Amino acid sequence: MGSQGGFGQSKEFLDLIKSIGESRSKAEEDRIVLREVETLKVRLNDPNTPKYKLKEYIIRLLYVEMLGHDASFGYIHAVKMTHDENLLLKRTGYLAVTLFLNEDHDLIILIVNTIQKDLKSDNFLVVCAALNAVCRLINEETIPAVLPQVVDLLGHQKEAVRKKAVMALHRFSQKAPGSVSHLVSNFRKKLCDNDPGVMGAALCPLFDLINADADKYKDLVVSFVNILKQVAERRLPKSYDYHQMPAPFIQIKLLKILSLLGTGDKKASEQMYTIVGDIMRKCDSTSNIGNAILYESICCVSSLHPNPKLLEAAADAIAKFLKSDSHNLKYLGIDALTRLIKINPEIAEQHQLAVIDCLEDPDDTLKRKTFDLLYKMTNSSNVEVIVDRMIEYMISINDSHYKTEIASRCVELAEQFAPNNQWFIQTMNKVFEHAADLVNAKVAHNLMKLIAEGFGEDDDTADSQLRSSAVESYLRIMGEPKLPSAFLQVICWVLGEYGIADGKYSASYIIGKLCDVAEAHPDDDTVKAYAVTGIMKIYSFEIASGKPVDLLPECQSLIEEMLASHSTDLQQRAYELQSIFTLDAQAAKKIMPMDSTCDDIEIDKNLSFLDVYVQQAIENGAQPYIPESERLGISSVSDFRSHDEHEPSTHALRFEAYELPKPSLPHNIPPVLASSTELVPVEPSYVIDILHPTSAPSASDAGSSELKLRLDGVQKKWGRPTYSSPAPSSSSTDLVKVQNETPRPDSTGSSKPKTRDTSYDSRKQQNEIPPEKQKLAASLFGGSSKSEGRHPPSQKNTKTQTHTSDKSRSSKASAPDTAVKPSQPPPDLLDLGEPSIASSVPSVDPFKQFEGLFDFTQETTPPASTGGVDGASKDSDFTSLFADMSLSAQSHIDPNPESNGLGGSKVEPSSPQLNKGPNLKEALEKDALVRQVGVTPSGQNPNLFKDLLG
Repeated sequence: MGSQGGFGQSKEFLDLIKSIGESRSKAEEDRIVLREVETLKVRLNDPNTPKYKLKEYIIRLLYVEMLGHDASFGYIHAVKMTHDENLLLKRTGYLAVTLFLNEDHDLIILIVNTIQKDLKSDNFLVVCAALNAVCRLINEETIPAVLPQVVDLLGHQKEAVRKKAVMALHRFSQKAPGSVSHLVSNFRKKLCDNDPGVMGAALCPLFDLINADADKYKDLVVSFVNILKQVAERRLPKSYDYHQMPAPFIQIKLLKILSLLGTGDKKASEQMYTIVGDIMRKCDSTSNIGNAILYESICCVSSLHPNPKLLEAAADAIAKFLKSDSHNLKYLGIDALTRLIKINPEIAEQHQLAVIDCLEDPDDTLKRKTFDLLYKMTNSSNVEVIVDRMIEYMISINDSHYKTEIASRCVELAEQFAPNNQWFIQTMNKVFEHAADLVNAKVAHNLMKLIAEGFGEDDDTADSQLRSSAVESYLRIMGEPKLPSAFLQVICWVLGEYGIADGKYSASYIIGKLCDVAEAHPDDDTVKAYAVTGIMKIYSFEIASGKPVDLLPECQSLIEEMLASHSTDLQQRAYELQSIFTLDAQAAKKIMPMDSTCDDIEIDKNLSFLDVYVQQAIENGAQPYIPESERLGISSVSDFRSHDEHEPSTHALRFEAYELPKPSLPHNIPPVLASSTELVPVEPSYVIDILHPTSAPSASDAGSSELKLRLDGVQKKWGRPTYSSPAPSSSSTDLVKVQNETPRPDSTGSSKPKTRDTSYDSRKQQNEIPPEKQKLAASLFGGSSKSEGRHPPSQKNTKTQTHTSDKSRSSKASAPDTAVKPSQPPPDLLDLGEPSIASSVPSVDPFKQFEGLFDFTQETTPPASTGGVDGASKDSDFTSLFADMSLSAQSHIDPNPESNGLGGSKVEPSSPQLNKGPNLKEALEKDALVRQVGVTPSGQNPNLFKDLLG
């Protein structure tokens, strides 16, 4: 391409490539490419562009796309080029679409038919181009369209076509394994193909299948061994050699497959020993590809059943890697050594000097890999040296991510292999001091737990020495600047718990130190809380021992500061600290006992000790507790039906009964049916309740002849929906009370909380040592050791007690059914405030109140009213609307009161003061009939409901 017009390209194309290569900035390059984009848009849209020019424009589009600019305007031209009969143009089109498009692009559907046609072509080059597109562009939905043709091509006479067909099937198995699960046998057959390229292509899908389930392919061990033997003996053509190594990439793939098949299988491993040993012996360690095969052989040996000779050969190969001057080969040697020490830890002993050299190498990547090796080599005999090296390295690096990883590894190794607790505490101090807040919060808890529990034996002297050494080390460290918050919390807790335990330090000295910590960290509320709690403990211990206690000035100023704090937690701790000074010795000893950190505490989350008090309060008339979900009008899924009853949808009419009527409204309040945005539906079954004649008017309204609608039963529609339960009400004139709604069972608050058994464990179980670390018996720096890794720092062997502290708290007592006092003011429908929560439960079976209710053999004639004539006539007009309704519907009344909307209703005899009105039993009968059959009654004013509803 150096000469003008080389390989058929135009000078313009060569100048474009040259200008792009010579551009000195990204902006200059973008200007060149954008100018080229505009040129291509014009030329591609020209219908007279010759095909050879079109091919060049498509290639120039590839440059535009590769340089990060949009070339989607030319995608359709590349798709059209795949249809061309010219082989060169077709292959260029396939190359372009495979680079431009993805399997989910909209233009894929346009080339599926072209691919199907080209897969049947007699020209194998066209078939190969189509198979290349199949591997890149066919998605899961279009696999069935080309799968049969791809399977047929497995038997094509050209080896290149067979190879690409195997690759296409491999792609299908990755995209949709179920679509080619019945074709797995084809991969097995292609292992015996005459062409090594086809055989090598079949190794890739077989490797994936074996990696998923190796047991199904154990019978192929002999075949793979024979193939590897033939490759190692150079029976393949010379064209497969690379740097004088016979088919090295096929060898690497076969070694990976053999390592999968030989894992955990002694019989299969024995069949591989000979060929793996031969490959390790024949590898040329002077070339990179030879070292790659040698490294893969070592990985295979580490996976097979252990063989002494192979392990020895692998150790010798590792020695060559570690002695090399190349950092890459040293890296391979460290990684291979990490794999082998899982089988035989003694292998690392002969390489300890080389490992130390790698640890001190300036190459940071090699050093990190070496720390990975040391981490896996650690045991109780070399843990001190390894952890010290890790801490030194952690101090020297600035990478916070890897610093966190090193700190976590140091903590893990110290917890598992610590020789003594003093060393563990010192190591944790170093980790906290240098890793700061990168240390996990659980580490601080484990450290406090270790100091509290001691050695786990009955040796109190050793435990006291441990705590004393911790106090001394913390008093020495706490003066250093920039200590992490978690470490300061540990220091405050230890000083408060054990600062004066051995009598070496006075209480005033420790309290002064804790005040200094709180003063030095004014913005850290957690540290200040730990410091105040530590001060409280020391004062409590002093008071319990009968010693005189003086409040230090710095402590007094700290208390005053915390009393004015915005943190309620700090305020609470300050008040508790003040109250400590008012206690006597016995009370202080009981509240703050010495060394009670490890005692088990029983937590009663349900406060079951208050059950007796709650029961007595309910019996005395107190309201039961109502859950928050019910108070807010939100019911659970299980109570969905109840929720529908009490919270009807605003988009549908309500066909259930109104709530229990409230006391009548004063006459001067205008009746309101609903809000301006929502209409309360009125059914015929409620007309009797709404329009029933009221009692004789009092002196204040005797002269009023205006008819008032009773709307006290209408549900309030303003404000947030809240929990409310119907309560019986009575007027001063003993109105007829009809309860339209059954009392809700959940209004009693008798829902019982589920009994939960909560186990409280005062101690966290120690993590078990991983098995691979128990096998490490070699000593990297001090000779071999057969001792297994010791357990983590000993803990007190206290019994873990599990307490079932949460008991069910239920209340079966029901609040007495009380009526509203006559003097109670009626509710105001226009009051937008929240209604009060009420709850009532009938103490008598409501169904017994209906006995004899429908006895129609008796007549109840209301006596003459003493009211005015006008009012009587007006009442008669409205109450006689249903007078012409036939009484023949008596036989249709549902005997179940609930089905008629009267569940839980209470009917009282009519008051003798009533003026006029229908017979009580007739009204109830008509009410029940309308509720049952839904018939709109006919009367003197059949359009009454239409008028009421607007």
